[in-house]
Amino acid sequence: EKGLLVLPKLKGVKIKQHREIPEDYTLKSVTISQTPSGKYYASMLYQYDQEINIVEPKVFLGLDYSMRELFVSSEGIPAAYPRFYHQALIKLQKEQRKLSKCQRGSQNRNKQRIKVARLHEKVRNQRKDFLHKLSRQITNAADRVCIEDLNMKGMSRALHFGKSVSDNGFGLFVSMLDYKLKDQGKAIIKIDKWFPSSKLCSGCGEKKAELLLSERVYHCETCGMTLDRDHNASINIKKEGMRMTLA
Repeated sequence: EKGLLVLPKLKGVKIKQHREIPEDYTLKSVTISQTPSGKYYASMLYQYDQEINIVEPKVFLGLDYSMRELFVSSEGIPAAYPRFYHQALIKLQKEQRKLSKCQRGSQNRNKQRIKVARLHEKVRNQRKDFLHKLSRQITNAADRVCIEDLNMKGMSRALHFGKSVSDNGFGLFVSMLDYKLKDQGKAIIKIDKWFPSSKLCSGCGEKKAELLLSERVYHCETCGMTLDRDHNASINIKKEGMRMTLA
């Protein structure tokens, strides 16, 4: 029933429905979970028939991962990720210090724990909302989206990279982008992570022997092209994705 969730041994529970359920679906399972802040969520797994027409690849877009921006596109446009965790860090640290001073098992500690959990939950919700909207925007703009097949978990464990990688949620963004593209008959093209996208000149194809991470502008000594490092890499990623698709 709309607005109600009926489960065995439970009467109808009022719910806020986040998306429409298609007609003629077969319900497979319902998983109830509780967040640290005390909120309950019901995840429904259902099956239904959907006819998807594969879209002929005409518009390609390359995305180069960026810890600060999330990505820079082959059009030279950065995602401009707001860095929600970084914005909330001072307040989170303040509330976390208050929590550490509360006596274990006390009512005050439980109230403070919930307060900290809600702040973390707010950051997660802000991140998910931004990534949902951005992935929808990219899906509507391109037929094939080309990205490098990066090991995000490995990068998050790397020295100094953990919080930056976890904050921007690139792995989550790729998952969202993947299912949204498939839903429209489009696709992600994953480029080998060892492909030298940063070292190649997107103008003439010349490859640099060395390129330091601190070098943020790419300058080709062969053809003289000068371009933002990430923009140059995203163009190369797009070209490689086109080569793989159209070969």
